[in-house]
Amino acid sequence: MSERTANRGGPVLLGVRHHGPGSARAVRAALEQCRPAAVLIEGPPEADELVPLAAQEGMRPPVALLAHAQDDPGRAAFWPLAEFSPEWVAMRWALAHGVPVRFIDLPAAHSLARGDDEETADDQESAGEATGGQEARSGAEVRIDPIGVLAEAAGYDDPERWWEDVIEHRGSGGAGADALAPFAALADAMGALRETYGDGGHDRDPVREAHMRLRLRAARREFGDDLAVVCGAWHVPALARRTTMTADRQLLKGLPKVKTAVTWVPWTHRRLSRRSGYGAGIASPGWYSHLFSAPDRPVERWLTKVAGLLREEDYAVSSAHVIEAVRLAEGLATVRGRPLAGLTELDDAVRAVMGDGTDAPSSLIHDRLVVGEVLGEVPADAPAVPLQQDIDRSRRTLRLKPEALERELELDLRKETDAGRSRLLHRLRLLGIPWGEPTRSRGSTGTFRETWRLRWEPELSVRVAEAGIWGTTVLSAATAKAASEAAGAAGLAEVTALAERCLLAELPDALPVVMQALSDRAALDADVGHLAQALPALVRSVRYGDVRGTDAAALREVATGLAERVFVGLPPACLGLDADGAAEMRGHLDATHQAVGLLGQPESERQAGGKQLRARWAGVLRAVSERDAVSGLLRGRTTRLLLDDGELGDGGAEQLMGLALSPGTPPTEAAGWIEGFVGGGDGGMLLVHDARLLALVDGWLTGVPDTAFTDVLPLLRRTFAEYESGVRRTLGELVRRGPATAPRHPAGDTPDVAVPGFGPGLDRDRAAAVLPTLRMLLGIGQHGFDDEQPEPSRRADPSRRADPSRPADDLTGART
Repeated sequence: MSERTANRGGPVLLGVRHHGPGSARAVRAALEQCRPAAVLIEGPPEADELVPLAAQEGMRPPVALLAHAQDDPGRAAFWPLAEFSPEWVAMRWALAHGVPVRFIDLPAAHSLARGDDEETADDQESAGEATGGQEARSGAEVRIDPIGVLAEAAGYDDPERWWEDVIEHRGSGGAGADALAPFAALADAMGALRETYGDGGHDRDPVREAHMRLRLRAARREFGDDLAVVCGAWHVPALARRTTMTADRQLLKGLPKVKTAVTWVPWTHRRLSRRSGYGAGIASPGWYSHLFSAPDRPVERWLTKVAGLLREEDYAVSSAHVIEAVRLAEGLATVRGRPLAGLTELDDAVRAVMGDGTDAPSSLIHDRLVVGEVLGEVPADAPAVPLQQDIDRSRRTLRLKPEALERELELDLRKETDAGRSRLLHRLRLLGIPWGEPTRSRGSTGTFRETWRLRWEPELSVRVAEAGIWGTTVLSAATAKAASEAAGAAGLAEVTALAERCLLAELPDALPVVMQALSDRAALDADVGHLAQALPALVRSVRYGDVRGTDAAALREVATGLAERVFVGLPPACLGLDADGAAEMRGHLDATHQAVGLLGQPESERQAGGKQLRARWAGVLRAVSERDAVSGLLRGRTTRLLLDDGELGDGGAEQLMGLALSPGTPPTEAAGWIEGFVGGGDGGMLLVHDARLLALVDGWLTGVPDTAFTDVLPLLRRTFAEYESGVRRTLGELVRRGPATAPRHPAGDTPDVAVPGFGPGLDRDRAAAVLPTLRMLLGIGQHGFDDEQPEPSRRADPSRRADPSRPADDLTGART
């Protein structure tokens, strides 16, 4: 080789595996030995000016270089670096020793223009970068995995295990004259592979390697031959090969180019475990970080971490478990011929010693330790788009810290800080930056409460750059984005949902634009289904406006007008629907009913108007429930809604049910009516507590002809399957007890019906048996309701039976 890889006389080529702790230790040892005048690193040259930031206290890996096209921020690429990445170690060593650093890979301006950002992992999946196997490509071509080939030659069936045994577990990486020896051996191996496989299917590598050679020549002119080059081992033979400058420039001729911006962004261990950036796709970043930070006694230290984690999760783990697990892991490594116990041996030891032979702790250890929830940090003065800077200022003011670990945040909107947090999170969601996702609260259900699930992913930095086209602050960007979406919304429901989001995000300048779009679309849309779909979101917006102190008068006016249009169009829209149409309309009925309930709540000056709105809606429901041409499902549902609102009066539900289940009604229509009336999770409790309705259903069901029973059975099964098991059990018990005659309705217009589970009269003996316990539970004697203390002669006699002729008070006997 013309360039030196292990001897003096030219640049030192240090071939590495990206994100490899063994490679990182070896690079540090090699740099200490050769003391180069400059360090060249595989990476985008646009990042040269950002290198000094790596030495600041505010920089904590894992971090990544982010490059994006300025005119299209969505076109972006990352170069992630962990504390155990050889590139990061080389950069920090150079900064600590005052040595210049230069990046030598193909500029991001070219790679983004060529679309390389979409396949960054594939482009850089070279020697020591790929994680195993051969990746299929189009036609007969395959991308060669150098590690897989070398592992197979060494007799390993697992490339990862071979790499760990040869590189990651070899200790400090050598010292003195031996520090460069591993790189020379690896360069020879890669040279043999390149002679056999050429570019190995990595067809973009020749262009990248041509640019690296040009940058290497430029560095030799600037700093001399005393250079160190840190790059993927696959590229070492290409950089050592002699080529002409003209040939290299010819390969780069005509490459497309875009204007780019580069900065540092936080990264996470979980994101390192995916195939991105350098393409390492390492499955165990937490374990690699441990190997790098604890080269002495890594097995003992790792199992101590595992024991601490398990104790935090209430596992019974002692020091004896750790000692025994260490012995077992080391014994397994010896039996398997490994220089050091790896994750496989450690997992087996933990399973056998700390997990009692089960896999219960495995997922916990994998998530928290093997991968880890580590989020890096970048200095505040790192370059960033104006929108990112505004987000950082806002989150610091609101004391919101980005975290890689998912957590829940409870907000009380009555507090100023929590209200500000809610505004920020809602505005970011509107901009397509989902730092937080709303979730159902496990505590209070009041409208002044919000629960968010927060998690910061590195990709959100790209989303921020993309959203920067809308404005330089979160407020201005969200306002512009909302106005644009209102103008381009295709349907009424989209605009109403947008209005709700504008209120949640408190965008007063965007709301008039959204409201105008809402009014225009509502006036042109005659589809009752569309109007009914749009109403709930609009009403929620009105309610949120009240809670957050926002003036929602305009929204209320539009919502009321929309409700009026639904009232007019709903009855005719319910006619002649098939089963699917009726099921869809039932959803519209429920949504509109809930919306009218919220919109018509009698509060302060709106009380009269609210009552009038609810009264009109009740009239619509009654009209639908009494029309024979309407599907039984819808008639049953409207009856149920009227019953829940107290609009039917005494016996009204029984009368409508009796008509719907009369012998002249087709069984399938009757079954649909039952599904609409008692369907849903709460329908079973209605039957449990209303004996007359249960008796009517039971009487109708027993009278269904055998020929029609198979037709109605699926409908009934679907209805009753929605009930909880306890409710179904209670209904079955009531029916099993058999029918009995219930008393005539007081109004005299309801016939006697057989009520299952109820006897014909009052059993006074059974009633008297519960009275002592009931009086004790209610504390009647302690509150002065029983002035006369029982005499000793009147103490309860278990053998004495109550006399029906005695007064009711005397049935109690004595207190127990």
